[in-house]
Amino acid sequence: MTEIKKEVTILAIESSCDETAASVVVDGRKVLSNVISSQIDIHTLYGGVVPEIASRKHTERITQVIREGLEEAGKTLEDLDAIAVTYGPGLVGPLLIGVSAAKGLSFATGIPLIGVHHIEGHISANYIAEPTLEPPFACLVVSGGHTHLVLVRDYGEYEILGRTQDDAAGEAFDKVAREIGLGYPGGPKIDKAAREGDPHAINFPRGKVAGSRYDFSFSGMKSAVLNYLNTSRMKGITINVPDVAASFQQAVVDVLVSHAGEAIGQYGLRKFALAGGVAANSALRAGMKQMCAEKGAEFFCPPPILCTDNAAMIGSAAYFEYIKGNFSGLDLNAVPGLRLGQR
Repeated sequence: MTEIKKEVTILAIESSCDETAASVVVDGRKVLSNVISSQIDIHTLYGGVVPEIASRKHTERITQVIREGLEEAGKTLEDLDAIAVTYGPGLVGPLLIGVSAAKGLSFATGIPLIGVHHIEGHISANYIAEPTLEPPFACLVVSGGHTHLVLVRDYGEYEILGRTQDDAAGEAFDKVAREIGLGYPGGPKIDKAAREGDPHAINFPRGKVAGSRYDFSFSGMKSAVLNYLNTSRMKGITINVPDVAASFQQAVVDVLVSHAGEAIGQYGLRKFALAGGVAANSALRAGMKQMCAEKGAEFFCPPPILCTDNAAMIGSAAYFEYIKGNFSGLDLNAVPGLRLGQR
């Protein structure tokens, strides 16, 4: 890894789903600004993200958000060493808005361009939250679109130990929340409702993938909840929403914690991190913290503002590409199905 003598200042842009975000990050760990324009209120009306609406709102907001990010950091374009942008995975329309803005700025100014993988950004949020954290460590990335158990061997070097074979954990939270009448976004609402419920009231199954130690499956767990709800309604049984929320959440947490604990034991890891929007879930954070303490592993987890989609994490990931000299050309394009480690 090339040693960088001076501070490296990066403007980062994130628009992979329904947040338009810009951030200025120094040396991958110091955040000077982190501006996020959320569309949650709009998409709540539809029970989920509508890609066409998300794209339109990104178009309306992105220039202003970038300007706010620079102003909040007290920086101008002349102060930047690179411009970073999420180019995948995500929704193709929203991704294209961010990529186009970043490419336009890079072309107009001559500032180098760095395309960043969205999941790599989530992992890198831990470098901001804990500036002393260094690889190797394991990281569980859990969000609305992704559930990955990753071995971080070095900066930018990953081995995927397991991934979901159907629904992501966050996607399952959203679907169950909708069925029990909590609405969108499901994760935070299930977390809140579960605090008033009994996590052992209903014994929902813990999903497993045959022949794969670390892969995940949440579709069957979601279906079990839907079957329970339908059966209860047909029999006229009153549904206790907090108990359903707490029991389903506990089932998901048990699977995530179990897989993480097995990985820590098998690979002899001493550091474990959480990342992604579902990492803000209070039961998951508590379960992982307890498991790591029992295994003798140090536990890391970003604050909630760095768990959900943001540009600061993209700026952090971009720094480690910058010092390796990994830049993108102006032919950079959105890749909605981009896999971790793919370039």
